[in-house]
Amino acid sequence: MIYKETGQFKSTYESDHSIFPLIQDKIAFNILMLVAFLVVPFFIDSYWEKAILIPFLIYSMAAIGLNILTGYCGQVSLGTGGFMAVGAFATYKIMTFFPELNIMIIVLLSGVITAFVGILFGLPSLRIKGFYLAVATLASQFFIIWLFNKVPWFYNYSDTGQITVSERTMFGVAVTGANAPPYATYLFCLILVVVLGFAAKNMIRSKIGRSWMAIRDMDIAAEIIGVPPLKTKLSAFAISSFYIGIAGSLYFAVYLGALEVTESFDIMAISFPVLFMIIIGGLGSMLGSFLGAAFIVLLPIFLKNVMVDLIGLSAVTAKHFEITIWGLLMVVFLILEPHGLARLWSIAKEKLRKWPFPY
Repeated sequence: MIYKETGQFKSTYESDHSIFPLIQDKIAFNILMLVAFLVVPFFIDSYWEKAILIPFLIYSMAAIGLNILTGYCGQVSLGTGGFMAVGAFATYKIMTFFPELNIMIIVLLSGVITAFVGILFGLPSLRIKGFYLAVATLASQFFIIWLFNKVPWFYNYSDTGQITVSERTMFGVAVTGANAPPYATYLFCLILVVVLGFAAKNMIRSKIGRSWMAIRDMDIAAEIIGVPPLKTKLSAFAISSFYIGIAGSLYFAVYLGALEVTESFDIMAISFPVLFMIIIGGLGSMLGSFLGAAFIVLLPIFLKNVMVDLIGLSAVTAKHFEITIWGLLMVVFLILEPHGLARLWSIAKEKLRKWPFPY
């Protein structure tokens, strides 16, 4: 049957360790990419852009970054919102200083700046771990937000404290600003997510990724066998912050266009939801980052359509149900299935392979 991989044999290590070792997975991914790049841009409208696709892509980028740090390296972080704010303000300041610079370069530079900030706040991980490290990263969240609020230079001495993106183009088409068409912003974010997603997947499969997982599983044993904890932990903080900084840059420049740091990057608005994404989606799983982002983005829309539009309840009630569902799923997944939705998908595929035989 087409969903079973019977008869697929690998004769080299290279083919056996490819990203998609099964033909079915490779075909499914290629079809998904063809639809995403060649079909969706022709049908996307402003609602699908702003309500579903752009938030999904941006949150997927942030979830990949946090999963690298927490899921693969085992370093708990609650400062995602603060690092996204660094990426957003870095984009704003670079746009101000270099008005002719390409937007793609601006976004990547914002990620690099956030990586350096991540290394700085990752230094405590060399001495503390677990709950204490979570508190240290939580302190970085509050410190970064406080800094951006109290130093007027970051928002160019604006009376409102708000930053606004200017229009930038790629190949003559606007990708930021009010005049950017939905297909352009979508493709811009999609290209970044696909390219950097492949880069993250290959890093995880490389020597540095195996070092992250060794530190996560048992840091003392990892150090004994030659894994340097200083280099490994700081590299995880740097690369994680790079991805999160790019997510913050896209969140400001492509998605919102204008923001105020206190409201936009609050711990309840960004840090906790991204943490929920990797827990519900699956810790230590690239697929889990995307599944968790999709769940968190689509759940409020589903509850609004059912509870507000169909049943007639208030939007506040729907929001309370959303928070309750988050909490329940967090407890259920942490107790029953710590690897989240990605593991459930893997189990479903395994059952399908063996059906109808008992096991």
